[in-house]
Amino acid sequence: MSFSKERPFLLVGAGKMGGAMLSGWMAEGIDPAAIVVNDPHLSEEMDALLKKHGIRHVTSVPEDLTAGIVLVAVKPQMMDQVLPGLKTAVASDTLVLSVAAGTPVSKFETFFGKVPICRCMPNTPAMVKRGITAVYPTPAVSAQAKDDVTKLLSSVGKVVWLDSEDQIDLVTGVSGSGPAYVFFLAEALSEAGRQAGLPEEIAQELAVATVCGAGELMQQSGEHPSVLRKNVTSPNGTTAAALDVLMHADGLQPVMTKAVAAAVKRARELAS
Repeated sequence: MSFSKERPFLLVGAGKMGGAMLSGWMAEGIDPAAIVVNDPHLSEEMDALLKKHGIRHVTSVPEDLTAGIVLVAVKPQMMDQVLPGLKTAVASDTLVLSVAAGTPVSKFETFFGKVPICRCMPNTPAMVKRGITAVYPTPAVSAQAKDDVTKLLSSVGKVVWLDSEDQIDLVTGVSGSGPAYVFFLAEALSEAGRQAGLPEEIAQELAVATVCGAGELMQQSGEHPSVLRKNVTSPNGTTAAALDVLMHADGLQPVMTKAVAAAVKRARELAS
């Protein structure tokens, strides 16, 4: 990979997403001596992880540090505060990765010039190494750099490559924000069970296990979700009765379409 102890991997922001990725890299056996973490406010958990692996921690980027790869994992509203302090660390061949929602490539080019940049949209299941990250590369990103990025991000889940930066906002609406939709589905299923008469604790346990189990079944089977749905739906049975409601013209699909569109719209607002 294109980083080393002399040209380290600089992780800027070790919050939930940055921390999840760092944990994944450690599990993959990446040399901790080739990583530098820049974050002025480490959590106790992250501080312990860095000390465990002997990873260098800085509260500001030293002027003599030139990175091989920089991963910017801070909140979008912090960009104007953070990016100026990274300029000395970014050389013409430094690969810059961003996992910040709503921050376009042009923002990074303003500070760093036409360096290789990958704009990435991961999601929170990366914290348990079951995420998926969509990546848009600028033309300056080489084939070797793409391989490096795939290896890095695969440590926390799947990786897909995008053809245009515009697709990032669409990804945000589907998979970036998507885990919250699934969590709400579990909430709604649990509440429906409670209202049907189940004790609250049992309803919740059933709902969570069902959502997790169904997701794992989709993952392992490789079948299209519609095939799996049909496989468990007997004609005129209980599942069919429920699906008649969920698949009605004013059922789940139009609500989900509207929800994703709202997330995409907000992502575009943030980018502008």
